[in-house]
Amino acid sequence: MSRLSSIKEQFTPSLVNIYFSIACFLSPVVGSAVSFVFNGGALWSTLLIAMKRRRFNADRPMLAMTAAIYAYCGANLLASIVNNSIVRDALDLLSLVTFLFFPISYSTWSISRKTTLVRIIIVSSICACLGALVLAIIQQYWFGMRAKGGAGNAIVFAEVACLSVMICLTGIVSGIEKVRGVVFICAVLAGTVAIIYSGSRIIWLALLIGGIAVLLINLRTLKGKNAVRLLLMLAAVAIVSAVLGFRVIADRADFLFADWHSLTTHGDYTTALGLRVALWDIGLKAFREAPLFGHGMGAGKPLMLQGFQERYGMAEGFSHFHNGFLTALVEAGILGAVTLAAIFVVAARNAAKVLRASIDPIERFGATMIVIVVITYLTAGMTGILVGHDILDSVLMIFLLSGTYLASGRTIALPETRMRPTASAFRVER
Repeated sequence: MSRLSSIKEQFTPSLVNIYFSIACFLSPVVGSAVSFVFNGGALWSTLLIAMKRRRFNADRPMLAMTAAIYAYCGANLLASIVNNSIVRDALDLLSLVTFLFFPISYSTWSISRKTTLVRIIIVSSICACLGALVLAIIQQYWFGMRAKGGAGNAIVFAEVACLSVMICLTGIVSGIEKVRGVVFICAVLAGTVAIIYSGSRIIWLALLIGGIAVLLINLRTLKGKNAVRLLLMLAAVAIVSAVLGFRVIADRADFLFADWHSLTTHGDYTTALGLRVALWDIGLKAFREAPLFGHGMGAGKPLMLQGFQERYGMAEGFSHFHNGFLTALVEAGILGAVTLAAIFVVAARNAAKVLRASIDPIERFGATMIVIVVITYLTAGMTGILVGHDILDSVLMIFLLSGTYLASGRTIALPETRMRPTASAFRVER
């Protein structure tokens, strides 16, 4: 019994938070497990807060984010009520629980030291990039398929891997973490090649835009010889990535041009591009039929099946309209699209306020996390999923809540609990 008690004492809340955070930032490798970890941790946190073993952290930026997130959830619930489709939409509405957990998980994350959390995020992202490359190589060369990582979906894998690459790039240019530069460069290279192997062209664009944003945010730290050396290393990473992924890049470009030619010349909607155009056409028609409140969260699939059959004579079905805001317009109308946009607007506003006013490296790191998740999700959402996927929803909440906490949150103590030291491997003093 004494040994069991000793083991129990070693699992302090802070140490549990460390292990939990590590798992959350390994999404390119662990796939859907990140959703189970995040939602499971949120359920446990709800219980702890109810038992008054955790304090609810009501930071103003967090409350603004919560208001936007809850407004989006409310818009979807209202759409189902208006359409009298609560039963049909029940499973889809249940997925919104991940968003509702935002303030609960934020309060739990707030017991972590910011310096410790930053190091966890950076080290986990390095591991995620390296692991993503291993999985991509295995899937690309052993199984002869597009890299899907642990997500089982090429676009989702590329999107979360893009976030890991951007974290590593931020670590390089900000100098916030004293990891050897060669480790960071290898991680960025590994993650970039993994994204190329996924064949997800829209994420290639997101990677470029996100990378430019990170460099601009940290422009004040890039001076003299160090700036030149960094730019040369990044140029080398770009060249090596292009060489290693040349065949994939060329094939995906050929497919795009061939699809465009088939669509414009022969009216062929059976290609990847043609199907997207058809989906957008069907989605816009469905939106015009119910512009204010939409058709409900569970209406997308039936509408797509019906639209493909009636308008294109094809038996095709998808889970979304390959445009995040169009999907929101169809499911929850203008109200749903506006509230969804509000999530990213509020997040960007919170980040911008910190980046304008703060010189604290941790606060700027948190704000940068928000910027890169906003850029990545909005870019990927133009031709893919914005929200509505278990991995993407969980990762969005993880980045928004940890970024908000680091940028402008306050650390809260455990109520009437004697704090024990965390694992030395992740202890960082400011």
